[in-house]
Amino acid sequence: MRDSKRGEQRQRLLRLQEADVRVVTSLQRIVLRIVWAGLAVLALIGIGTIGFYQIGGDTGNWSDALYMTLITISTVGYGEIIPLHSLEDRLFAGFIAISGLGALTFLFTSLSVFFLEKDLDHSLRRRRMEKRIQKLRQHFIICGFGRVGRSVGRELQNTGRHFVAIDTEEQRFEESLEKFPALLYLQGDASDDDLLEAADIEDARGLFAVTGDDSRNLMIIITARQLNAGLRIVARAQEQRNIEKMRKAGANEVISPDFTGGIRLASAMVRPHVVGFLDEMIRSDKNVRIEEVPVPANFPQTRVGDLRLRSPDYILLAVREKDGAWVFNPKVDDIVQAGATIIALANPSGRAQLKAHLIEKMS
Repeated sequence: MRDSKRGEQRQRLLRLQEADVRVVTSLQRIVLRIVWAGLAVLALIGIGTIGFYQIGGDTGNWSDALYMTLITISTVGYGEIIPLHSLEDRLFAGFIAISGLGALTFLFTSLSVFFLEKDLDHSLRRRRMEKRIQKLRQHFIICGFGRVGRSVGRELQNTGRHFVAIDTEEQRFEESLEKFPALLYLQGDASDDDLLEAADIEDARGLFAVTGDDSRNLMIIITARQLNAGLRIVARAQEQRNIEKMRKAGANEVISPDFTGGIRLASAMVRPHVVGFLDEMIRSDKNVRIEEVPVPANFPQTRVGDLRLRSPDYILLAVREKDGAWVFNPKVDDIVQAGATIIALANPSGRAQLKAHLIEKMS
């Protein structure tokens, strides 16, 4: 199953790379046309300047010849600075005028196509992205895709959860496509109502406000809470004094990297094997995590012994009762009821199996 998932991710990456190659190849062709058109214009200016200098004879100079060439190519027609007496002289001027007009038209057309192609490609990509986002349900939104945001995204990807990333710098997304082949993202300010609605915040399960700016995270929390009152919001706080402000603004949890980093350092000293076990879980290809699975609302009261809560893909650790009480290592006679939460050690497949088993018990 893991191999098939990797194969799907590899195929998505290849499709994205092929699309990027087509765009780059198209732009390269346009740039090549611009270069050739520019060289043609320069060549005509050189030929025209030399020709008009020869036509001017003893009375001509290079300045007049260049000026005559420019007004002829651009068809401005200010007048003949260098007189054209013979048929050959006038045919030469006509050739420069027609050729120059064609070369300039081709140059400016290629430049217009170049800028329109970039804008059109960006618009089409964003529209395709928004359509894919609208199909998501119970996904997560990561506001800020820097170092912390990418770590959050990596954990969600490893555990089989969909997410949409938002950041003001589009370059961060482009740099992350190799590690996130199926990345869904929107470029802009995550505190903007329209952008959060484009990320389908109404159907989202949770939102991470993890930019490096506490004031921006605060605005994201306020905006997100107004758009979806039931959304779970986890925020990042650089300063300890901002934690309470974010909670009052609507954040369910506020994490301070400095605080949690200090606890982690202490744990590595006094509980090295526990920390090593948790680190190994995160690094392992099996993607085993301590997961929580809510018991459905209409679930009948059932003994733990009557539930299949052991499997090669998951192990029951604890049950959090509806009133908030914890039951660790539940016994076979303990009761599981609606509103409780099952805590299990599971991989993504095991989490899905556990959810399906609880739903099956309701039928």
